[in-house]
Amino acid sequence: MHTTDASAAVANEAGSTPIERVYFAWNDALSRNDADGLLKLYAPGAVLESPLVPYLLGTESGVLRGHAQLRPLFQKLRDTKPPVRQYYRTAYLTDGKRLVWEYPRSGPHGEQMDFVEAMELNDHGLIQRHCVYWGWFGVRVLQRHEYHR
Repeated sequence: MHTTDASAAVANEAGSTPIERVYFAWNDALSRNDADGLLKLYAPGAVLESPLVPYLLGTESGVLRGHAQLRPLFQKLRDTKPPVRQYYRTAYLTDGKRLVWEYPRSGPHGEQMDFVEAMELNDHGLIQRHCVYWGWFGVRVLQRHEYHR
């Protein structure tokens, strides 16, 4: 897979491994509602799977492929994220190519939406595959339509 010069520059920031860079940059971009910043972390042909996809985009499938499909999700997230979506996490697991971490339900400031983020990075340090696994508290947020308020 080839990357653009801009993507390659993002993937090769000095002072961090690709895993560390994605772990911190992804959370930072999401917490700042930076749709473009998120997109820069993904390979052009990346795949993202999440139950939030059909919920927010009105699609049948929870699978998105490529920047053209990812961008609308990231823009919608920017505009609809509920306040209970917090960013407390403690660590990640990796084998050097795969990256996994948890946003636990119980955090230092109370309950937050609970997820497990699982990503695979390509040889350029960009996210090639991303699956989001939801916990029961996060599912309740969907059931209460908190993304549409």
